Amino acid sequence: MSELTLTVMRLGFLAVLWLFVIVAVQVIRSDLFGTRVTRRGTRREGARSQQGGRAAARQASPPQQRGQQGGGRQRRNAPTKLVVTEGTLTGTTVALQGQTITLGRAHDSTIVLDDDYASSRHARIYPDQSGRWIVEDLGSTNGTYLDRSRLTTPTPIPLGTPIRIGKTVIELRK
Repeated sequence: MSELTLTVMRLGFLAVLWLFVIVAVQVIRSDLFGTRVTRRGTRREGARSQQGGRAAARQASPPQQRGQQGGGRQRRNAPTKLVVTEGTLTGTTVALQGQTITLGRAHDSTIVLDDDYASSRHARIYPDQSGRWIVEDLGSTNGTYLDRSRLTTPTPIPLGTPIRIGKTVIELRK
């Protein structure tokens, strides 16, 4: 075996060894300190309150627009927000504006759960064509529960019914 081949193999082995050490340190760090959880709703509310009267007018208009999009009628008992009632994010509120809400440990989720019992892409909540909100488990390990029953299929969410994902409980509210 030539000296050049032996040197290249040594350097390659050293690079792989350092890569392993760096990955091991990152895993240990994330286990010790956990993932970073941000409250997305509070930052937006603070920005809205600084904008003054125009912000209040904009906040009042989306429910009217949603009602007009659904054939000119507005649902009476339609939920307007998703509220975290238990867990590390207690008090966090997400406005329902017709978009899909994802829940899980992944950083690109709408609600990032810092919970050992939550999967990275645990569940999603989305509106159907009739305006009802549906919760769907995305193949999580520990399951998603709607009022103490484990979900196996996409299920409509009644207003005020608790949805449990690990230690986190969320509800749809008006």
